[in-house]
Amino acid sequence: MPIIRSTYNPKGIFRNPDISTIYAATLRQVPDPGFEKERLELSDGDFLDLEWSRVFGSKKIIILLHGLAGNANRPYMKGMARIFNLHGWSALALNLRGCSMEMNRKFRSYHAGASDDFAEVVLHVLHLKQFDKIAICGFSLGGNISLKYLGENRSIPKEIIGGAAISVPCDLAGSLGAINRMRNFIYSSRFERNLKQNLLQRAEKFPEYISEDTIKACNSLRDIDELYTSRAHGFQNAADYYDKASSLQFLENLQRPALILNAKNDSFLSPSCYPQHLAENSAELFLETPEHGGHVGFVLPGTHFYHEKRCLEFLNSLEATSS
Repeated sequence: MPIIRSTYNPKGIFRNPDISTIYAATLRQVPDPGFEKERLELSDGDFLDLEWSRVFGSKKIIILLHGLAGNANRPYMKGMARIFNLHGWSALALNLRGCSMEMNRKFRSYHAGASDDFAEVVLHVLHLKQFDKIAICGFSLGGNISLKYLGENRSIPKEIIGGAAISVPCDLAGSLGAINRMRNFIYSSRFERNLKQNLLQRAEKFPEYISEDTIKACNSLRDIDELYTSRAHGFQNAADYYDKASSLQFLENLQRPALILNAKNDSFLSPSCYPQHLAENSAELFLETPEHGGHVGFVLPGTHFYHEKRCLEFLNSLEATSS
């Protein structure tokens, strides 16, 4: 019954979910971990841009997945890479398709269920024959991909010891409903604006598939998922995408231990994104739901945030027991 009683208790203004979310996403300064770039060619002719932060001689690595409209250089990605580097782990920060400085080659890009792309990254890491322990950490949308990968009916390499998912919308439809509430208008508008800008660039490259007029006609995140995300990635429509890509349905079948860290005051998440009943009946799902933290906003004084310390603690424990 791995329900974890959280010790996170921020002081002052960081008990406010909006302040913690905005500070962590836009104001936090994280030293560059010295990422080295690599382009991974994918089996379908597209590519992913990877950012490596290696620790000399380390045989263990954490792979990091960013959230919606994010990339490998967001503060939360650099912060997690940095704390793991300091404790002997190499880190690999993944830019999902279309999220690096160069648009990907295909009309498709990335989505919350893109675990096949992640599986290719894992195989690439294994083919290097440099690491015998692999951990996963995903943020928000990337957390959903991580959990889906660990719970799908696929062969998980023995080197993978487990994962962590931070502020994860494991029920995509429920989370969309939460984001669309009036209190989240600024957040949803920003996501919508960023995604539409990306789609307008895509329309220039693929005018036979999508037009500027149809993109500009989108008035919500669901409209974008209906127009592009679902159909470009083989789903019937937005509802089909949310249903099939949500990691919630895969949590009962996790093949490795996984930590979910979702703050109760995260306004991006619906009640269904706190799978307490599943965790109570699972040997692999560890659920921690602190009262505060907003969306990836687990601020602490000093260099490292709470979610970074918790992921390090959790994944170090898995590494120790898997030796």
